[in-house]
Amino acid sequence: MSRVAVLWAAAYGTFGLVCAGTGTPVFPGGEPPGGATLDWVVVAVAALAGPACGAVARHGPRPALRVLLRVLCGVTVVAAFGLLMDLITLMTGEGVDSPPATVNRALAAVGALLLAAASRTDRRPTAGLVPPAPSAAPVRVQLAAVGGSVAFLPYVAMKLVWAFGGTFAGISGEENIAISVRNGASGIWLALESRGLDVTALLAALGVFLLWGLVRPWGQVLPRWTFLLRGRRVPRWLPLAPALLGSASLTLYGVLGLGYCALAATGVVTMRQGDAHSPGDALLMAWIGMTAFAGYGVALTVAARSYWLRSRPAPSAP
Repeated sequence: MSRVAVLWAAAYGTFGLVCAGTGTPVFPGGEPPGGATLDWVVVAVAALAGPACGAVARHGPRPALRVLLRVLCGVTVVAAFGLLMDLITLMTGEGVDSPPATVNRALAAVGALLLAAASRTDRRPTAGLVPPAPSAAPVRVQLAAVGGSVAFLPYVAMKLVWAFGGTFAGISGEENIAISVRNGASGIWLALESRGLDVTALLAALGVFLLWGLVRPWGQVLPRWTFLLRGRRVPRWLPLAPALLGSASLTLYGVLGLGYCALAATGVVTMRQGDAHSPGDALLMAWIGMTAFAGYGVALTVAARSYWLRSRPAPSAP
């Protein structure tokens, strides 16, 4: 994995150099239009990650290298923030605001996974290692999954009220569709909305399915209702990749959003009204959305860690 991370560092550094040299910002929200100073952060991360991963491949993960790789992993996690939102817009046929920024987030997300794996490399032989038997997560982890699922209920209810033509926070179902059209929603998004199927509510349902797959035994071996695939072992990366991406994005987004809502509720900052009819309506919708994202994101983080530990291959019994 360390050697793969070296190749990633070379590709990421090249991307950063090209963007910096052409004046293309990969962090468009962080500086004025036309500015690309922050692109050198990408170059710096790659310049540090490449030699560090190469040293791990040759000499093993010594303590100083572990610390450096974990710091760089944290930086790439922050750089990948927003990728989940970009993927959602692409899935529904909409374009992203900045293609270079989306590419940077995708590369940073891949780098975060590789750097985390490289920092945990212990140079043990993999021969003789077998996957463990499927197991459920501890009760406390399953309770976290319950909390993450419940956190989505008000959000899904709000979305379904609009999808079925009702009114919530002063916005009717027809007005919500008009807002989607004004904001550039794709034809797929609007077609589903017109049939009472809110895309974000459907994605929330998929997210809850992923969450419970991480804490129940069927998340490691496909169950009977998967028909021809039943009994097949699920590759570890298949649920862990979206789980790590979702937890990194939603936890940070939701926690920061809840902090902003608290400041707005106490009058420290002014809540931006946006498409709502009043700041109070906007704050109500923000509380619902950020509670869902933060609650689910934290639960997903806890569940992903449990799945990672429970699904690690172990030496076979003699």
